[in-house]
Amino acid sequence: MNKDELLDSIKGKLIISCQALPGEPLYDEERSLMPYMAMAAKRAGSPMIRTNSVRDVTGIREATGLPVIGLIKKAYEGYEAYITATMKEVDALAEAKAEVIALDLTNRKRGDGKSAAEYFREVRKKYPQQLFLADISNFEEGKTAMEAGVDFVSTTMSGYTAESPELDGPDYELVERLAKELSIPVFAEGRIHTPEEAEKMLELGAFAVIVGGAITRPLEIAERFMTVLGQTPMDGGREADG
Repeated sequence: MNKDELLDSIKGKLIISCQALPGEPLYDEERSLMPYMAMAAKRAGSPMIRTNSVRDVTGIREATGLPVIGLIKKAYEGYEAYITATMKEVDALAEAKAEVIALDLTNRKRGDGKSAAEYFREVRKKYPQQLFLADISNFEEGKTAMEAGVDFVSTTMSGYTAESPELDGPDYELVERLAKELSIPVFAEGRIHTPEEAEKMLELGAFAVIVGGAITRPLEIAERFMTVLGQTPMDGGREADG
């Protein structure tokens, strides 16, 4: 599938993120459960899956035949970014044949001293034909990522960096501005909890919408119900869906 075919298949659609990290109920050290989530997403109509780790990229592609946005979450000392933060993770995802590789291109501190744009230009030079998605948190980061040569941007990190607003819900304003002012597809992602919120994102100009926690993280879903009903969740705190 080339870039144009991929874009045609996902335009105006819901992309489902299927991820489970160590410590979460659906994470199993011995085997991946995410292909099952991805099969359910495919049956529901998702044309593409976003997922974390080589294991899940490979397993989901084999189980569903769907294109995959792949990433690797790994924390490094001196790095605030943790989504595909170094060339090592890019190499692994390229070898796993992820159709799109997502990476954090926020302006947060990098242990190698490079700016996000400098890091990505090195990545692009090594992989000129690979499709890349920049996870960003504000307009300036999105514009810089576009100028550095990414294929798509996603609002994954809005609300999770010091340079973005703290919001309980989706960042509609950011999606609308990016969609109006950037010349590349913009994916709406982050704290989208209802079909109505996803629909509004498309109305504001998002090329596609990515939803994870509201669909594929049962602990997060259950905690949201508990909070509304006045019950205190046993496990507190969560990170960006991306």
